[in-house]
Amino acid sequence: MIFFGNSSAQKTSERKVFQVSRITSEPEIDGIFNEDIWRNLPSAENFVMVEPGDGKSIPASHDTKVQIAYNDEAIFFAVRLLENEPNELVKQFTQRDNLQQSDFFSIDLNTYDDGENQTRFIVTAAGTQADAKMTGDREDYSYNVVWESAVSRDDDGWYLEIKIPYAALRFPEAKQQLWGVQFSRKITHLNETYVWNYIDKSVGQASQYTGLLTGIENIDPPVRLSFYPYLSSAVDYFDVDTQFNFSAGMDLKYGINESFTLDMTLVPDFGQTAYDEVELNLGPFEQIFGENRAFFTEGTELFTKGNLFYSRRIGNAPIGFNNAQDATLENERVLENPSRTDLLNALKISGRTQSGLGVGFFNAVTNSAEASILDTITGIQRKIKTEPLANYNILVLDQRFNKNSSISLVNTNVTRDGHFRDANVSAFLFDIFNKKNSYNFSGQATMSNVNFPQQNITGFASELEIERTKGNIRYGLEHEFANETYNINDLGISQINNFNNISAYTSYQIFEPQGIFNFYRIEVYGQHLRRYKPDIMVNTGMGGGFFAFTASRFAFGGNIDVNSKFRDFFETRTANRYITYKPSTFARGFVSSDYRNPFAYDIKAEYQHYFNSEYKEYELNIEPRFRFNDKFNMVYEFQIGLEKGRPSFVGKSSGEIIFGLRDLKSLENSLRANYNFSTKQGINLSFRNFWSTANFSEDKFSTLQQNGNLQAYNNDDYSEDRNPNANFNIWNLDLSYRWQFAPGSEAVLLYRNSIFNRDALSKLSYRESLDNLFAQPARHNLSLRVVYFVDYNQLKNLFQS
Repeated sequence: MIFFGNSSAQKTSERKVFQVSRITSEPEIDGIFNEDIWRNLPSAENFVMVEPGDGKSIPASHDTKVQIAYNDEAIFFAVRLLENEPNELVKQFTQRDNLQQSDFFSIDLNTYDDGENQTRFIVTAAGTQADAKMTGDREDYSYNVVWESAVSRDDDGWYLEIKIPYAALRFPEAKQQLWGVQFSRKITHLNETYVWNYIDKSVGQASQYTGLLTGIENIDPPVRLSFYPYLSSAVDYFDVDTQFNFSAGMDLKYGINESFTLDMTLVPDFGQTAYDEVELNLGPFEQIFGENRAFFTEGTELFTKGNLFYSRRIGNAPIGFNNAQDATLENERVLENPSRTDLLNALKISGRTQSGLGVGFFNAVTNSAEASILDTITGIQRKIKTEPLANYNILVLDQRFNKNSSISLVNTNVTRDGHFRDANVSAFLFDIFNKKNSYNFSGQATMSNVNFPQQNITGFASELEIERTKGNIRYGLEHEFANETYNINDLGISQINNFNNISAYTSYQIFEPQGIFNFYRIEVYGQHLRRYKPDIMVNTGMGGGFFAFTASRFAFGGNIDVNSKFRDFFETRTANRYITYKPSTFARGFVSSDYRNPFAYDIKAEYQHYFNSEYKEYELNIEPRFRFNDKFNMVYEFQIGLEKGRPSFVGKSSGEIIFGLRDLKSLENSLRANYNFSTKQGINLSFRNFWSTANFSEDKFSTLQQNGNLQAYNNDDYSEDRNPNANFNIWNLDLSYRWQFAPGSEAVLLYRNSIFNRDALSKLSYRESLDNLFAQPARHNLSLRVVYFVDYNQLKNLFQS
């Protein structure tokens, strides 16, 4: 039986204050409090519940106390976490930034005490470290700094020591430091989370509820200079061709002053970045991939303001990639056409002043690219430049105020040598809460310019949203606009323009457990979409949704939408032409079981039906997960999709736009498995096989009419060389061993295997398609990458000693 002690709610708006003590001798970071310094220091205690309840005192059986000390080099934490059921303590071994289901303790430090920007440090009961850059309640775990921690355990609970060097933080150069701080403890087997400073979940953001650290005085921000030199070697075998590669380079981080940091990558190496989840793409839009390159994910919170930066543009396909095929004459063929440009170097400078002004500057340079074209009669080769030397820039100014609001200016610029095609985008953003944090007003105005040698095209877009952000009942109204020439796709990504949309929602949610529910939210929403030029309705729809999870951590929910007819202006691949899809209904549902159990699962299903039409869509996703022990876990994902009778673009013939009825089926199998010898060493397996076929009915081709409807098409001209059918199959496998052999330093040994096939055999079964896939040459790659962390301060002390 758990003794809860004082169970009364401890709700209070009064901010807790803790005075930190200076120490002269540094404790050993081993998770054992045997140094004298920890015996008489005061403790931060009296934690209160934040999940699932609201303000209830932590039970005496799980009492938590934090001691804090500092010296000229770092700030130290000693944390005592009682646990009356030590066998229930969840301590799964994972690698850095992967929490899984472990109990953990977190420290949020806001060194400028601005209610918005803070750094989170987490240690699990197994000893795994995680760190994140926080902007409001958004967590960016791609942020990594070097700090120390150690964990010990006994029959009374677990214990934690942490050392965070000042070199890992940014703080103002002032005699007295005033830092916002929040401590949080997750007790997994109880499904409860407690914090030191009370958080009112019904108002504002959690980042606005930090306590205050005082007493840190006369510390000088250290020289923040660190180097990450690397060595990389690889052997690649593909289609009886073997290539060896060796490279070396370095990343550098330098603290320009107490507020700003310079990050540079010199001779970048992206050889071990994860595979993209490529799918069969028959739509009018490019497939969007996540960023897998560490330099473009770490410390980029300022550069994502306004959603104008899609980092995959840098080093992606040349802007004139498609021009090579278009430029070939009758007797010519393309010999070589690089699908990527090489990144030569990149840097970013970012930080925030004591007055709350955030400044970010990003610059990258990519090399030129050329396609080779062969004259098949004369044998003469010629070159076509598909991308010149290109420079990418981003500048961000973000002013915080009132600990809850901001205004921002963002500019992105792409300059290509010789004015090949240049682009410039500027935006003004605001995100403002009232004093009570009960309403939020946010918006954005963006101007785009694309410059060709003989033409300059300017576009404009805007967003405006008003939201109620307090209490159980919330609501919002949003308007979005873009004219027909709006284009940010040289450095950002925007798949559509020329719209004038309005949407609204209202919801009801709880903040304390009710009955079997720890949380639930009910929502109703609607939208009206219009074309800007010409002013014509695109779609009107409305729907409702429900999400909940119970005290036993079983989650479920779904939504149902009803839509009017939809005018699609992009599927036609022709300006100012559209196809009209029938009115439809859409339903989605999901269930998710308790991840604390050795076996858990997620199941999601979707269905969409277009009335008075053959067009239907189905999708089923099943994701079981297995935790065999504290070191070994595995997640398998199976997804099947079916699309029947979809009117889809086929091509153009004699001035006509040809559509066909398409059946699309897809099947995806993926597996992720991890075996961790410790929190510093582990083996990781990642596998994915994606298969999809698109089959067009030969007797159901149509021509698109001006009113958006389809009319039967004479199929006499149909021929196999214009066959739109597709059979797509891809197989990727990664097997890696990762070893963090020193703080900030690691070695990764990676084996990769990949196979790809695409043809027009759309009627093959999955087994037959696999046989065709394995008949293709496979790529085998084995690489070793070693990165070593060098801190200037440690290096200086070493030479001095």
